[in-house]
Amino acid sequence: MALRNPNTRHSFNAMLRALLVRLPIVLGLGLGGLVASGSQAWAQGDGSVSVARVKYDGGGDWYSDEESLQELFAFARQHTLLDVAPREETIELTTDKLFTVPYLYLTGHGNVTFSEAEAERLRRYLQQGGFLHVDDNYGLDEHIRPALETVFPEKELVEVPFDHPIYTTPYDFSDGLPKIHEHDGNPPKGYGYFDDQGRLMVFYTVETDLGDGWEPASVHDNPPEKRRAALRMGTNILMYAMTH
Repeated sequence: MALRNPNTRHSFNAMLRALLVRLPIVLGLGLGGLVASGSQAWAQGDGSVSVARVKYDGGGDWYSDEESLQELFAFARQHTLLDVAPREETIELTTDKLFTVPYLYLTGHGNVTFSEAEAERLRRYLQQGGFLHVDDNYGLDEHIRPALETVFPEKELVEVPFDHPIYTTPYDFSDGLPKIHEHDGNPPKGYGYFDDQGRLMVFYTVETDLGDGWEPASVHDNPPEKRRAALRMGTNILMYAMTH
């Protein structure tokens, strides 16, 4: 798994740098006036972009893999031009802070529920430009699917094709998600909800456990190649969310 088209990396990086400068304004405007301004909406005081972990009800451990996102952000900052804040925020779907971050992350092992108000707000957030990555930490699948159905009752989760940009930029995963932990021994799958313009709004990863792979190497004793694959796939997800 390597960077695609290495001979064009300089031009790609230049394009990405310009895009990331404009990104807070573009995405902020995409929220249709729900926030005061784009720059205030998406960037922190140092100009970096925040990612938020979703604190949900139902009893599941929304806080699991506590160091995973920090490790992913450090990797992405080192290997790409993504200016991601070094630590994630924690957000409840009932707060207006929801509309100030471009990327939500949800994980856990157990039950997750959305109230009617939470489902409506999450739907609005996603339709107006936000992105949600759900990573099954094992035991989440039977609970998250019905919860997501309350957000988009008219849509179906569909498998994301392997030629989608989330699998190809900047790292090549044209065979799909890497298998990090065995779980039930099934192949890893990536499912999604797309908006009417074809943008991937929700990316649901199952039978892979990317979050465990992002954790410090000492936590799960993952082989270096598996941890590297998890971090690279996570960087692809960040890249897609920040540029679409």
